[in-house]
Order: sequence, then C-alpha cells, then structure tokens
Amino acid sequence: MPGKSSKPRPTLALERAAGGIVAGVDEVGRGPLSGPVVAAAVILPPDLPPHIAALLNDSKKLSPVARDIAWNALQQSGAMIGVGAASVADIARLNILHASMLAMQRAVRRLAAMPDLALIDGNRAPSLPCASQCVVGGDARSLSIAAASIVAKVLRDRLMARLDLRYPGYGWADNAGYGTPVHLAGLARLGATPHHRAAFAPVAAVLNFVRNN
Repeated sequence: MPGKSSKPRPTLALERAAGGIVAGVDEVGRGPLSGPVVAAAVILPPDLPPHIAALLNDSKKLSPVARDIAWNALQQSGAMIGVGAASVADIARLNILHASMLAMQRAVRRLAAMPDLALIDGNRAPSLPCASQCVVGGDARSLSIAAASIVAKVLRDRLMARLDLRYPGYGWADNAGYGTPVHLAGLARLGATPHHRAAFAPVAAVLNFVRNN
C-alpha cells in the first residue's frame, strides 16, 4: 500500500515549462467574517535547495509549525517575495472576489522585479502588468504557488493574532476570523468590530439586529 509520502507534491514543472522569471501567486482569507484578504507572490531562486523545496506544499496541508518553518526557510533562500492585502473597506467597496484580485495585484507589484509570467492559483486571474496563467489547485501543483500560499497564510494568521489582542472574545488567534462557534458566539455577545465584514451574512444579521433594537 502506498503511504502518505507517495501523494503528489508540488514541483517546478510549470515554472520550467514557461521559462523566464515565474512568480507563484495565491491569496488567503476569502471566507472569514473578519480581517483582510492577504496575497503573496513568490519568485523562487533557480537554485532552490532541495531541502527547502521539500518544506513547500499547499499551506492547508501543513501544520502551523510546518508553515512557520517553511516561511523562515523561504526568507533565507533568496526567494523574491511580494505581499499585498485588501482591507475590510476594500472588500465592502469591491466585493470579496474583486478585493482578492486587488490583493494579488498589489502582491505582484511589490516584487522587486516584474516576472515574465504569474502562475495564479484558481480559475480567475487579476489584471497584471505581466502575462498570467491560472492553475486550478495550483498550491498542490506548483512550488511557487505553494510558497505563496504559505507566505500569505502565515502573515494573515499573525495579523489576526495581533488583532485578537485588541479585540478579545472572538477567538481570532485560533480561528483567523472564520465563522467558528467561538467567533459566532463572540459576535452575538459583543457585536461587530471595525474589522468585521459587514456584508457577510452572520455579521449583517448582528448589525441589523442592533439597528432595529
């Protein structure tokens, strides 16, 4: 029986097939009830050490400790990293899909060099000053996208942990703003904060209740 190690892992096949300078781009935070969307763009060095490549995978498949180790390794690897975010105000103004596109645009533009191609996780690509290619399930296929997924996840989780210190009672350090029972209970008890997404149904329900009572 094949073990877990036999499961396909992300590779550099897409990057090598494209040639030139290739960035992987991914975002995290579309689903939470609070906090920004955070995106990352990563250009891996051509001589990425195998031991660092082995740390990279879809961030959802890694434990928090494994993500932190991978993030620290990426910072020491010579990878080029750009990070962008779309705030709660951006989400309210644009909607969550277009805010996610904006975060990815900002991440790519914050790279120290513009890539020839951006590999975008998913089936929608933002408008970019370089060519782009959508890769469905890209964080499990492309090492560059996997790296971007790790960077975005680590930095957003750390941001939500800092916000949890300012707004205790919602469990953001543990749930990163997703609608867990702890978060929903805090929302019902304490009401919404400036970091909640007012158009998302559970938050809207609380705001409507406050307005009508």
